[in-house]
Amino acid sequence: MNRLGAPYTPESKEDGEGPFIVLEGVSGVGKSTLSRLLAKRICGTAIHTLTDPHSGWSDVANAWLRPLPQFAFYLSGLLHVSDAVRRGLGEGPVIADRYASSVVACHAAVNRVGLGQVQELIAPFRSYLVAPDATFYLLGSDDVLKERLEGKPDVKRDDTDLFDVPGRLDRLRANFHAIAKADPSAVVLRTDRRSPDDLAEIIVKHLEGRRA
Repeated sequence: MNRLGAPYTPESKEDGEGPFIVLEGVSGVGKSTLSRLLAKRICGTAIHTLTDPHSGWSDVANAWLRPLPQFAFYLSGLLHVSDAVRRGLGEGPVIADRYASSVVACHAAVNRVGLGQVQELIAPFRSYLVAPDATFYLLGSDDVLKERLEGKPDVKRDDTDLFDVPGRLDRLRANFHAIAKADPSAVVLRTDRRSPDDLAEIIVKHLEGRRA
């Protein structure tokens, strides 16, 4: 990305307490609840991908855009989130609810294209993105996901499509599995029979182990 010139070079990462933590996984697995809990536990900032202003446009983008411009929309949101992460790290830890892995995994699953093809699309922009210190891939069983989605206050089409669109959930899980396998920051966590507090404790201990 640097060869494109100064206007496209990311801002310098602010010196701060760190770290940058990412929570990944399918809808309903508990990312949002856990990100808020972790932000309180480690005095950090919780950020959702997509953040404003992109979050308000996602329904329109999904309904009206074909796959390539739709990908460009989510890529734009991801780059914007990365800028927000840089600024947040100047004040302390940052916890992202979804990040680059979700953009790739979800786009490939929804549009039924190969994971490698989407990874090629995002590759030229990787150097712009802040690299996570740890990415926690959350896994949940079908029964637990259904139960959590039923109790979710802001159910969206992406949530219901997990079970309404044949093969959607299987494709997403396969994509996240493949991405996590190649991700040096990956930590896989099963959420069944674990409360958000249990998961937060596991993550905090993992982070403390990294600093030791």
